[in-house]
Amino acid sequence: EVQLQASGGGLVQAGGSLRLSCAASGFIFHDYDIGWFRQAPGKEREGISCISNSGGTTYYADSVKGRFTSSSDNAKNTVYLQMNNLKPEDTAVYYCARILVCIERLDFPTFGMDYWGEGTQVTVSS
Repeated sequence: EVQLQASGGGLVQAGGSLRLSCAASGFIFHDYDIGWFRQAPGKEREGISCISNSGGTTYYADSVKGRFTSSSDNAKNTVYLQMNNLKPEDTAVYYCARILVCIERLDFPTFGMDYWGEGTQVTVSS
């Protein structure tokens, strides 16, 4: 059974940092690209980052570029999202997903992801 579980969210003040983890199981981890998306109340899903199966390619949405960094540990079947200088507008539920391909357009929430798990809430206070 394919499973992806995001964790590491919480409440943080503006300017603070969090590191999210995405633990994957049930598939050959290094064969797939992984994406992060978020959804705030009343808003559409937003693809914010993806990382290729080799870990050698990453893309970021303009809204998080320079503040968020994605990395992977194939030995642990885990992808990380380091989030620095958090802003109140980053408040959302964050999800990781198995995606078809990691490309700069980051449109995988619309089409191009086949599995994702429960998200983790990130709340940034001003």
